Amino acid sequence: MDKKMNRDEEGLILPKKLINPCLESRDRQNLHRELMFNQKVGKNVLNQKSELQIALQRQKERQFLAAHFETQSTPSIQTELGKVITERAQKLESSSKDIDSSQNNSEFNEEYLKARAKLRASNKIQA
Repeated sequence: MDKKMNRDEEGLILPKKLINPCLESRDRQNLHRELMFNQKVGKNVLNQKSELQIALQRQKERQFLAAHFETQSTPSIQTELGKVITERAQKLESSSKDIDSSQNNSEFNEEYLKARAKLRASNKIQA
């Protein structure tokens, strides 16, 4: 028994160093290594942000939501506006077609009347 026990200068038995299973665990060592590396790199693993970073993130989210809402509401206004514009354009086109057709009809009527008048005149001369 004396061979295995360590003794100091005064002959007292030196205590054994106790084994801490937590410190010798491979999982704990890997986790500690990863945390130390992330700290060295400057990466925040726990997602703890300063108040300034949190306020900045909230502001960016608000801006994004406002822009997204604006783009969502704008197409509906554009579609309504587009519908009104297309309806007016169709009305203008149909009215211009009606005007053109009435002008064409009046031109045909005038030509028809002139031709008829010539025929009457020629018929009166012949008769």
